[in-house]
Amino acid sequence: MAMELRLSLRQTQRMIMTQSLQQAIGLLQLSRLELIQAVRQELEENPILEEELLADGSVSTETSADEEPQTDDDRLSDFDWESYLQDASDYRREFPREEVEHWSPEERLTRPRSLADHLVFQLYLSTSDPVCIHWATEIIGNLDENGYLRANLEEVRGKASTPVSVLEEALRLVQSFDPAGVAARDLRECLLLQVDSLKGGPEVALARTLIDEHLTDLEGRYLTRIAEKLKIPIKAVQDALLLVCSLEPKPGRTFSTEEPRYITADVYILKVDDRFVVVLNEDGLPRLRISSYYRGLLGKGRANSKETREYVEGKMRSALWLIRSIEQRQRTLFKVTDSIVKFQRQFLDKGITEMRPLTLKEVAEDISMHESTVSRVTTSKYVHTPQGLFELKYFFHRGVQSVDGEAVSSLTVKELVRRLLTAEDTGKPLSDQKIVEMLRQQGIEIARRTVAKYRGQLKIPSSSRRRRY
Repeated sequence: MAMELRLSLRQTQRMIMTQSLQQAIGLLQLSRLELIQAVRQELEENPILEEELLADGSVSTETSADEEPQTDDDRLSDFDWESYLQDASDYRREFPREEVEHWSPEERLTRPRSLADHLVFQLYLSTSDPVCIHWATEIIGNLDENGYLRANLEEVRGKASTPVSVLEEALRLVQSFDPAGVAARDLRECLLLQVDSLKGGPEVALARTLIDEHLTDLEGRYLTRIAEKLKIPIKAVQDALLLVCSLEPKPGRTFSTEEPRYITADVYILKVDDRFVVVLNEDGLPRLRISSYYRGLLGKGRANSKETREYVEGKMRSALWLIRSIEQRQRTLFKVTDSIVKFQRQFLDKGITEMRPLTLKEVAEDISMHESTVSRVTTSKYVHTPQGLFELKYFFHRGVQSVDGEAVSSLTVKELVRRLLTAEDTGKPLSDQKIVEMLRQQGIEIARRTVAKYRGQLKIPSSSRRRRY
């Protein structure tokens, strides 16, 4: 078969994102702190950009050449620092310079004490047997964040030929450490370890029996059934239950090393008189401008070399793109927040029970932008409102149909479920079906499985487990 070469023309349409568009989209998704970091980095890398340090846009104040005022450096050089430091030596501790310079950055860091650190410290105070220390350390290393040993001893031993009895002895040693209940393999063992560490009379013994033999009935709050099986008054079961409820089901969580997350609002919604005002948080965000020196350099034209002109022009374009992208981001964030205020005014005034369903499409149509732009600008952004601090995406959610045909926010329905369960009679807790009927009386049509889903999200157990006697 013969082969031949041919030239053909084809016309197609493609969307190509320019560098400025990519930069603008990237800045939209950044939080305020991330934006400040990105701007600071660009200030270091691009000499064309300058930061306005004063309110009038000037960086420094000019002084005449005839009369030069004494600068801070001149005043500092006239000061007798040797006498000052000599007088202050009585409260200033001195460290050998070579010792300080020898410290690495890692040696200057600190961190909160973890559960493993706490247990290993007790281990070396409890025994000097190297075999026991080895396997106890392996057990400690296999504990999860709640202090449970999820792996069995065969998995901990691996391919070693050590008898399992040695690992069991090491496990018993670790289980004797503080906090009580640590290194348990399930909830029953965790609670038994804590009860065994208590000193008491019949009440502690009954609590141990309940945990060891009737834990399932205890979880279901079937106290009458337990009292009939043990042939004891229900009051005794209630007292023992109070003791069991005082135990810690997750003994390791008090040693959590997770650092707290601090949130700074990207935008504020303030109520002034009878209207809500949107204010962007620009605290710490540098105000950028183009360097006058490099503007003059470009104005000289051919007086500069080709390489110099190309370098300055490239940096100039990058600087202009960044300034315009930041301005566009701020305008978009303001428009989206202002639109949210328009849709959620009742929530801002009265709280979550007045939250209305809202979609990205509604806000996008309101401000004449694309849904993807609204989605990007609400990512990782937080807003401070009269009702508290919320993520911008918190205001977007689906609705539940009411009896009169109007949609009700799913967050509002969830709050109503929470209030009904909070105010219920603990002796006769509300079932999911009963909640459905009560919500129907308030004009909200909702399925029983939806109530169960909301109850699960609120971390509220079923009615049988909420029953109190």
